[in-house]
Amino acid sequence: MPPEPLTPEDILRATEDVLRRYGPAKATVVDVARALGVSHGTVYRHFRTKTALREAVIRRWLHTTTGRLARIADGPEPAGERLEAWLRALFAAKRRKATDDPELFATYQVLVEEHREVVSEHIADLIGQLTTLIEAGRASGEFAPGPPDAETTAHAIHRATAVFHKPAHAAEWSHPETADALTTVIALLLRGLRA
Repeated sequence: MPPEPLTPEDILRATEDVLRRYGPAKATVVDVARALGVSHGTVYRHFRTKTALREAVIRRWLHTTTGRLARIADGPEPAGERLEAWLRALFAAKRRKATDDPELFATYQVLVEEHREVVSEHIADLIGQLTTLIEAGRASGEFAPGPPDAETTAHAIHRATAVFHKPAHAAEWSHPETADALTTVIALLLRGLRA
């Protein structure tokens, strides 16, 4: 029986393992190919450059968060409940990444600094989801109408909650008082949106 064809997902999983093992400074496409038992040319058929491969790995890693958040943002619950669930899920996802696999989290911190445009796409995704939530809340009468417009409000919420999702604050995420602080911030945000 012939071997299963190599998929981009196989390559991304192997790349993540190689990055975890060697770190971003030493990991190469040859290492990824070796881990898969193929030539580096086979990897390049799927990802034309090392940069393209690393960007795809970062997108995959970030999408594990945005995919779950999108389902919350598009849910049937009232907008306030969805916003609270969304903010809590964002915090939980970021905290889980930082605490469950700290070596890989540190590796990704290096990679995202090298590939800022991928992070910008991720943030635009998050702002888009928040904008949708705010628009839904305003349309239902649950949230007060603007100004500011929904997108400006979404940016403000994203910045106001940065301590709960921006990797620079990862060291604080395991402290018990951080979860309590998130509860307080969410209550303040919802009160402001409903005013």
